[in-house]
Amino acid sequence: MGGEHRYALTATWMGNRGTGTSGYRDYDRDVELEVDGKPRLLGSADRPFRGDPQRWNPEDLLLAALSQCHLLSYLHACVVRGVVVVSYVDEATGVMRQEGNGGRFESVTLRPKVTVADAAMLDDAVAAHRDANEWCFIANSVNFPVRHEPTVEVASA
Repeated sequence: MGGEHRYALTATWMGNRGTGTSGYRDYDRDVELEVDGKPRLLGSADRPFRGDPQRWNPEDLLLAALSQCHLLSYLHACVVRGVVVVSYVDEATGVMRQEGNGGRFESVTLRPKVTVADAAMLDDAVAAHRDANEWCFIANSVNFPVRHEPTVEVASA
């Protein structure tokens, strides 16, 4: 599965109220994101930047990409280690610092709560988070720390 992988997306600005970007307050930040064969995703800026809070913003999407990439890498690591995961919920958070007109993420913390099928799997279930962190394409692509605070429990009989 090595080699180069390519991805394509169309982002279309939908926020022209009739005068385009004639002024900072004169346009909406609405965007439609499309990938062939997938449902359209409605995006905007974050609320402090005059965006629509009902739509996904780039910061949400970055956090979602990190959380989902870790989840998928973790599930694979568990299969490799013989761990049966029966539930996984991540309560992820990110911190972004605005600096003038720009800014940057300072950190993301993933807090996956994992339930495994058997108590004998606990140690490998915890270790699989280290594997997932090493394998996650998105975490390996960002220039800020992605921290992990997992909890692992055993499914009740």
